[in-house]
Amino acid sequence: MMVPINALLLLLAASLTPALSFLPAGATPSLPSQLHPPSGSSPAAASSNARAPAFARQAPPSSSAARPLRSALAEPGTGFNTRLDKTFQDAKERGQAAFVGFITAGYPSAADTVDLMLAMQAGGTSVIELGVPYTDPQADGATIQLTNQIAIKGGTDSVGKCLEFVKEARARGLTVPVILMGYFNPFYQYGAANLARDTAAAGADGFIVVDLPPEEGSAFVTSAAEHKLSYVPLIAPTSTDKRIKQLVEGASSFIYCVSVTGVTGSRTELPADLTDFVGRIRKQTDLPLAVGFGITDAAQVGQVAAIGDGVVVGSAILNTIKECGPDATTAERAGAVEKFVSGLVAGTAQSSPANQCTVVGKVPTPPPVSSDESRFGDFGGQFIPETLSEAFREIDEEYTKLKVDPEFQAEFLRYRKEFIGGPTPLQFAPRLTEFAGGANIWLKREDLAHTGAHKINNAIGQALMAKRLGKKRIIAETGAGQHGVATATVCAMLGLECIVYMGAVDCERQKLNVFRMNTLGATVIPVESGQRTLKDAINEAMRDWVTNVRTTHYLIGSAVGPHPFPTIVRDFQCVIGNEIKVMMKEKLNKLPDAVVACVGGGSNAIGTFHPFVKDESVALHGAEAGGKGLDVDQGHCATLTVGTPGVLQGAMTYIIQNKEGQSSLSSSISAGLDYVGVGPEHAFLKASGRAKYGAVTDTQALEGFDMLCKFEGIIPALETSHAVYHAVQIAKTMKKGEDLVINLSGRGDKDMPQIAKLRGVDV
Repeated sequence: MMVPINALLLLLAASLTPALSFLPAGATPSLPSQLHPPSGSSPAAASSNARAPAFARQAPPSSSAARPLRSALAEPGTGFNTRLDKTFQDAKERGQAAFVGFITAGYPSAADTVDLMLAMQAGGTSVIELGVPYTDPQADGATIQLTNQIAIKGGTDSVGKCLEFVKEARARGLTVPVILMGYFNPFYQYGAANLARDTAAAGADGFIVVDLPPEEGSAFVTSAAEHKLSYVPLIAPTSTDKRIKQLVEGASSFIYCVSVTGVTGSRTELPADLTDFVGRIRKQTDLPLAVGFGITDAAQVGQVAAIGDGVVVGSAILNTIKECGPDATTAERAGAVEKFVSGLVAGTAQSSPANQCTVVGKVPTPPPVSSDESRFGDFGGQFIPETLSEAFREIDEEYTKLKVDPEFQAEFLRYRKEFIGGPTPLQFAPRLTEFAGGANIWLKREDLAHTGAHKINNAIGQALMAKRLGKKRIIAETGAGQHGVATATVCAMLGLECIVYMGAVDCERQKLNVFRMNTLGATVIPVESGQRTLKDAINEAMRDWVTNVRTTHYLIGSAVGPHPFPTIVRDFQCVIGNEIKVMMKEKLNKLPDAVVACVGGGSNAIGTFHPFVKDESVALHGAEAGGKGLDVDQGHCATLTVGTPGVLQGAMTYIIQNKEGQSSLSSSISAGLDYVGVGPEHAFLKASGRAKYGAVTDTQALEGFDMLCKFEGIIPALETSHAVYHAVQIAKTMKKGEDLVINLSGRGDKDMPQIAKLRGVDV
């Protein structure tokens, strides 16, 4: 007997209602993970509740009211970082804007770095930003992405090596301040307390962390402050006045003003509203303002020097190094940099500049701590570039309204029924059950949903939300192509522009889905950076969003990324688990004893698991991609099986990474599971013990594929095949009469050319 549609629709409505807690019954939420440095680091600054941090007990400067600059200059050392304070004082006395220059440590080689730092000083650089190489620089353009890749390949892959460069440069006569600039995960892996101690000892002066907003950086900023290291906030054109006020309170030396919404890289002209933007920031702080992103030549330097206290140049310096050619000597590169920088510094002279600082150096105010709402125990959070802060606030606010809005719920449920074809069936698999010889095996047929996979549930929900937000341009990432197809489908139906980023490797192995997306009117952009798979597609989509955030909604396909993305995706996918609950009770008057789903980023699995989290009698099992085997270096994607905690693409989660925090290469027969991270709620379920995760190799996944084809006449996706194999092994260990449900997340049409090729069949 079929389940009454009305009963299912009521449950679907319930799935959109916010959960009161993400924790299993009896579990206690823990502090955010950035307050617990990795093992080996000092716990001294681990909890802001233990005692007021040393710097919080110092009185801040009395005035926000402007006072004559000479007053500040007459009191050197009353600020926070003496070397940075003196740099901006000296620049004012010379009648110049301070010149802040960026290079990537280890580029073009480790042997060049110290000489290039000294050349920048010789050319007149006031402050050096030394870029810490990272595998996933989401907010950077092509130039800095390439320099990161070259530096890492050449062996500069750690914070420790960057500190050695600073130490050597100081020994050879470098006197200007050095700021370490990079992404949070390498710093996190080093440990906040160790990092602050060693950075101060090496002679560096502070940090710019692209994806560490102050809400997520409490322990990091506290440790830095205890060593009088400056934490330099970034402020973007999208930052609201309220947000600017909050950001400048944590500053001690200067503010980095991001001139454009976009990634780093040289530009031919500066934005027309740059003066107004810098003026908005000046109203909130008396500290120096340094303006960067896209400044290329002396003329642009002069324009920026006229409206701020400092000018930041990065990509243009790196391009100068590149133009020397691969065979250039270190001396030739250093000479080119000194000459180029001195030409830019000539443009920093000021005559009647606007927006000038009246205070040089102050004691910072401790940052707030991230709210527990953005976390799943120790995992989750919102580690994002400042440009996206307002967009995420807007999404969070809108989603909070929509999930309790009866009109929105009704619209979503209508599409689930009429467009997707839900509720999808729960089907008994008698022959697979007989083969396994243990528990009864049931199949949740999300493969029968329109477009052939569960991805359509989330795509419809988010596209409807985007329309409410007034965003008519949609971007998405895809691995196997199913999320891309679902997004293209929904955008065609709703009249929205659709751009899909897909790794070039995945484009090749999923040609059919690329053609489907193009047929539906989407623009598919192959991603050639990195390993050219799902992680790299997400990076590129984020770069697009950083650039076009005012007009664009990022319709993320998996339960990954910064808050509230994991929650939004989970809630739209909870229709799967809720339908299983209703159908099992209707068919057997009981809950299943176990549910199984494949896990890459984890959208289908979290949609299956979440409704059962508090039902402790139901075992939750995730099947990860074991690739060529767990013993093969860089040969798998078993993140939850062998990964370690860290920050990737906006969230604290488990990652396949090295000890320095660099993402590893991965491998899987399945494009949709070929991902080195995982959704933060899965990370919590693993850490809490509520769910168990196992690795399924490529060979075993093909066995699962054959099992479902042979015994049940269903061709599953390769992603789903991992779950099938894993479920059969689990069913064998269960008692007869117990019930196990596999979520068939997608059908295998898309994979047939790949499987035929693997088996030597020409199709």
